[in-house]
Amino acid sequence: MSYVDEIIASVEAKNADQPEFLQAVKEVLESLRPIVDANEEKYRYESLLERLVEPDRILIFRVPWVDDQGKIQVNRGFRVQFNNAIGPYKGGLRFRDNVNLGVIKFLGFEQIFKNSLTGLPIGGGKGGSDFDPKGKSDREVMAFCKSFMTELYKYIGKDVDVPAGDIGVGAREIGYLYGQYKRITNLYEGVLTGKGLDYGGSLVRTQATGYGLLYLTEEMLKCNGIELAGKTVAISGAGNVAIYACEKAQQLGANVVTLSDSTGWVYDPEGIDLAAVKEIKEVKRARLAEYTNYRPNAEYHTEGNVWSVKVDIALPCATQNELNEEDAKTLVANGVIAVAEGANMPTTFEATKVLQGAGVLFAPGKAANAGGVATSALEMSQNSERLSWSFEEVDEKLKGIMVNIFHKLDDAAKRYGHEGDYVVGANIAGFEKVANAFIAQGC
Repeated sequence: MSYVDEIIASVEAKNADQPEFLQAVKEVLESLRPIVDANEEKYRYESLLERLVEPDRILIFRVPWVDDQGKIQVNRGFRVQFNNAIGPYKGGLRFRDNVNLGVIKFLGFEQIFKNSLTGLPIGGGKGGSDFDPKGKSDREVMAFCKSFMTELYKYIGKDVDVPAGDIGVGAREIGYLYGQYKRITNLYEGVLTGKGLDYGGSLVRTQATGYGLLYLTEEMLKCNGIELAGKTVAISGAGNVAIYACEKAQQLGANVVTLSDSTGWVYDPEGIDLAAVKEIKEVKRARLAEYTNYRPNAEYHTEGNVWSVKVDIALPCATQNELNEEDAKTLVANGVIAVAEGANMPTTFEATKVLQGAGVLFAPGKAANAGGVATSALEMSQNSERLSWSFEEVDEKLKGIMVNIFHKLDDAAKRYGHEGDYVVGANIAGFEKVANAFIAQGC
């Protein structure tokens, strides 16, 4: 049995109840076969893969808080500090009712390679809770965040572990979390990213993941002789990533025709009215069902999904495993040229194979959605320097990072005989830096 197969079998035996984590490990290790096989003796001696798939530490804690009726509620909090070989742990906090240890481990494992690809000195981590802010009052969200941070603060710090936002954790939640951290520790430091601009946040952070997705997609297309301008684009989701991916795609001359949320999706062949979407989602915090009030000629659907629409480019920006094998076959039949992941692992393993087998350009999330964490690291730099950079400065740095990420994964794929396979390229490019650091630092 090969070294990769041994580790996959071992992880499956130890983590049988964590399907998301198993999926992430299997997908990464399968694509690392070229580099692992070429260095098997050395990596076996170092037990490199065993060390890679096991987190440095896992924190699970109780989060009690009082609701508006005066009743005590109890949620579970998580922080997985996966790997700090190249820098302090870095990764978001996700507040959603479906959060569990397997989801957090999958996200933290992916974060190792994503953060490595940015070229910045940040390791991999992730955290969150099964608390869902939806439907909660501001006071209830604040009560939860204060309780959550009262436990988490012991394990984080600007040079130790720097959390950020994720699904369910936006500017409001980051503000409450940071306020409690500062209150407990008496430290005003860059321990969280995604902060408000008035207290250490960075310009472009809100737009970063969506903008970064388009910068990498544009570079991938350009290097394959294709122009982004004039192409029709399907985007899923209606959160920060989807909204700002839509904004940047429109700025670059593409026509975005779909968005979605948890209750349905819209198809607007004339092009998404982004001002309407921002009012619905960012101001009213309402559902996309209201979109047709602004654009009567658009279609709103509660059945099916955005991947049924004929488009040139598909950008899944909602959640994991949202684009399955049948969706991929539909996209291919409709002539899709490229798929780039704006969310974490939104395309199933089977769907990825269908897309790649049909010659569709495919950019995996650990590369394509790295703009958010890259800009978080730029926020850390600004906090350390006690400086605030302009929007243009940060945006220029972000674009440079995303363009460089594409060339790193393109180069790695070519070096190991898998030209055009950007999944293999991304995993190898991210892995090489971490593996070298592991070996250099000893056991």
